[in-house]
Order: sequence, then structure tokens, then C-alpha cells
Amino acid sequence: MEDDPADRRTLAQLGAAIGASERTLSRLFREQAEMTFAQWRGQFRLHHALVLLAAGHQVTRIAGACGYASPSAFIGAFREAFGRTPGEFLRREPDLRL
Repeated sequence: MEDDPADRRTLAQLGAAIGASERTLSRLFREQAEMTFAQWRGQFRLHHALVLLAAGHQVTRIAGACGYASPSAFIGAFREAFGRTPGEFLRREPDLRL
């Protein structure tokens, strides 16, 4: 996931790649991360989006790099998580830019 936050493989597919069952990985996520894999992936992608946003990348590029189906889907998820759009976030957090 670190190499490709846009990776769309399911937990079952990722487990098959490393020789672990979906059920085992699901249980480990709940126990160790205290969230589901889907919740973790969403948080991971939003964190990566913040890094790209701070580096000055365009929303369209960020959406694709983070696995969102469209820029509007990314903006919607960002707004839900942070209470504002990426552009509004940057205007309120100017020190975020690297």
C-alpha cells in the first residue's frame, strides 16, 4: 500500500499475495489498528493526499494517486474527513505547503 495507495485489491487479494487469509488479516486489523481494513485504507489514502496536497499537486492528480474514482469523489471524501475541500483546507492552513 505504501508503494501504491491507489491499489484497489481487496483484503482477500492482498492476503493471497502474502499467504494469509482474509479472516486472519481482518481480525488483526481490528485488534492492532482498532479499525477495519476499509477504514484504515481510507485513513491511509487521506494521509497520502495531505502529503501530496502540501507538495503542491493538483487535486486531479491526487485523486488518481490515492485511488479515488474521480476528483469529485476525492473532494467529497476529503470534505467528509476534514470539514472542508482541499482548496479551503490549504487557504486555512497555509503553513501546510512544503
